Amino acid sequence: MRILLAEDEHKLALWLVKALQQSGFNVDWVDHGSLAERALDEHDYDVLVLDLGLPGRSGHEVLQRLRARDHRLPVLILTARDSLSERVNSLNEGADDFLAKPFALAELEARLTALVRRARGIEHPRLACGPLAFDTVTRQFVLDREALVLSPREQSLLRCLLQRSGEPLSRQQIIDRVFSDEDAVLPTAVDVLVHRVRKRLEHSGVRIATYRGLGYVLEEDAAPDA
Repeated sequence: MRILLAEDEHKLALWLVKALQQSGFNVDWVDHGSLAERALDEHDYDVLVLDLGLPGRSGHEVLQRLRARDHRLPVLILTARDSLSERVNSLNEGADDFLAKPFALAELEARLTALVRRARGIEHPRLACGPLAFDTVTRQFVLDREALVLSPREQSLLRCLLQRSGEPLSRQQIIDRVFSDEDAVLPTAVDVLVHRVRKRLEHSGVRIATYRGLGYVLEEDAAPDA
């Protein structure tokens, strides 16, 4: 999952970036409203964590302009302004969820995962494609009821494909979500990683398909090998 964090409280933001990355999320951080809008224009994110008190352009303005363009990215408001009117105004402006400071990291992670599930029309806490499932509580992949042992990089790739199962992800989208901790990544690194995960999914009833010009798609294999 790729997250844009728009937060001007540097100490909190640095802690959040580190904590979320340790939990397997990829996080880009900006501390200014205009920088948030630029990042949203230039990159593809799964969810926006937005502070209302941003300098330059407030979180309210960022949210209003985002929804005015019919951009349906899930947005979680993260703010110290924990009043009923603030919550109502934020939700009416198009926010999907609201979490007041201070907060527990586990709750933030659970809310982010739920937002992405709902955005894709999935309400069950287990993301699944055929016999493959990822339990968001245990953070474990299961294939045909057996735990699937993966390296951290393999798990990150499979998780982002599972979150978008049935939809193609380009090499660049995969690089942004799986290799964001590295400055320069060749597209061939994606191909090598996909090949490794494909081998782990052989004869399972689920596969990673290649769609020329579009990217990679996780989908059920209608006729797995015996």
